[in-house]
Amino acid sequence: MTSELIIDVQQKNISIALLEDKQLVEYQNEAREASFSVGNIYIAKVKKLMPGLNACFVDVGFERDAFLHYQDLGSHFPSYQKYLKQVLSDRKKLYPFTKASKLPDLDKEGSVQNVLKPGQEVLVQIVKEPISTKGPRLTGELSFAGRFLVLIPFGAKVSVSSKIKSGEERARLKHLIQSIKPENCGVIVRTVAEGKRVAELDAELKVLTQRWVSTLEKTQKAQTLPKTVFEETGRAVAMIRDLFNPTYENVYINNEEVKEEVKHYISLIAPERVGVVKLYTGKVPIFDNFNVTKQIKASFGRTVNYKHGAYLIIEHTEALHVVDVNSGNRTRVNGQEANALDVNLGAADELARQLRLRDMGGIIVVDFIDMSLAEDRQMLYERMCKNMQKDRAKHNILPLSKFGLMQITRQRVRPAMDVNVDETCPTCFGSGKIKSSILFTDQLERKIDRLVNKIGIKRFDLYVNPYVAAYINKGFISLHRKWQIKYGFGIRVIPSQKLAFLQYEFYDKNNEYIDMQEEQETKQQQHS
Repeated sequence: MTSELIIDVQQKNISIALLEDKQLVEYQNEAREASFSVGNIYIAKVKKLMPGLNACFVDVGFERDAFLHYQDLGSHFPSYQKYLKQVLSDRKKLYPFTKASKLPDLDKEGSVQNVLKPGQEVLVQIVKEPISTKGPRLTGELSFAGRFLVLIPFGAKVSVSSKIKSGEERARLKHLIQSIKPENCGVIVRTVAEGKRVAELDAELKVLTQRWVSTLEKTQKAQTLPKTVFEETGRAVAMIRDLFNPTYENVYINNEEVKEEVKHYISLIAPERVGVVKLYTGKVPIFDNFNVTKQIKASFGRTVNYKHGAYLIIEHTEALHVVDVNSGNRTRVNGQEANALDVNLGAADELARQLRLRDMGGIIVVDFIDMSLAEDRQMLYERMCKNMQKDRAKHNILPLSKFGLMQITRQRVRPAMDVNVDETCPTCFGSGKIKSSILFTDQLERKIDRLVNKIGIKRFDLYVNPYVAAYINKGFISLHRKWQIKYGFGIRVIPSQKLAFLQYEFYDKNNEYIDMQEEQETKQQQHS
């Protein structure tokens, strides 16, 4: 299996697509300035205690207060609080962390009222992003994740991933980390650290330690609360940190700055693989070039088709996700039972991909087609378990119930990815009345004329739907050629699959968006 990572960097957001054997299996789309993401650390104040829940609400700057349960404070919370007071008491000189005194662990059966009070300053980390009407979920046990190691301030243990089976290797890693770890810190050794040299692990440990020191320095200087004192690395780098493996053939990025960021990171963790990072310079949008746009439009939405006319219906509710398996118009050649098994096995393959792709978390209930044979039901269960092995998120799968339902739980840290594949009519904006489509090219020419002769931009790219692009470029003396003769040869017409039939976008030579929408279009769009 080969993997390729395609990163599409736009002005306001960044989209990341992971392809396995050219098939889309993971997709993320986030604002470039996204806040409240998992891993961010804040110095904040307790806003309100909830004795009934044994929890409190903390103001981290989100519209809804973040939730912090007593059990999530962590066993080292008293040590954190004492050291935090020492840090905040002297704004000029940072009290060395290696000299910080460790207090007894927090009482597991204690009450939040005995530990916290409203207005108290706390260092907290986001473990779950805001979902629906709920604010972020917090923890008081801070951690700094690298590729090979996780640093836990005030921890004492060195833990090795249970997925490393070799007793000899586990002992080597444990002994190694104990000899190089900083004072007052615990370390978790991740699975990918297996077989790594001491120099690599030591280098990463120093980076993680520096992040912790930098967090403390920002905490010390914080004048107004809440304040972000540590931000997770950019989405591109964070995903590569978690996903990168030797099977990656290519990492294509359409932005020089992000490319250098990713390249620098890979040079630290796998210098021999730096060559896989490549800058995409083609004029066709990067997702169109690698057939990602088409796969996104086919894979999201309420109905998902897979082999031979069978399809899934996926519904998202507040409490859980519901999936219904339908055989569609398949012909029952081999009998009902064999047909049901074939459809269900295909559904298991597609569903495992959908869970990763949409990042669906929480409870998932799947209504498979009824099967009477116990061995068929067992085969389906085993197939689902096998397919889910590639999934990094923690999950649990139960065998089929009496009603033919399969229950799956999957770790939920952010809202499920939902891409609206329905295209809004760019001409009527839902009113049902449109201008004549044949006049669309005249409208574009008026905008080009204004752009060239009034605004003074001579070189630009016009992105339109592929069908419209084909019409504009048709013939030897095409409409595109006529525009070039009339307005200059700096005009390029580029097909884009993400645009609806009569949508258009202008970009200047620096790839900056040029807003050429008419006042009437803008008002209609806002109204709709």
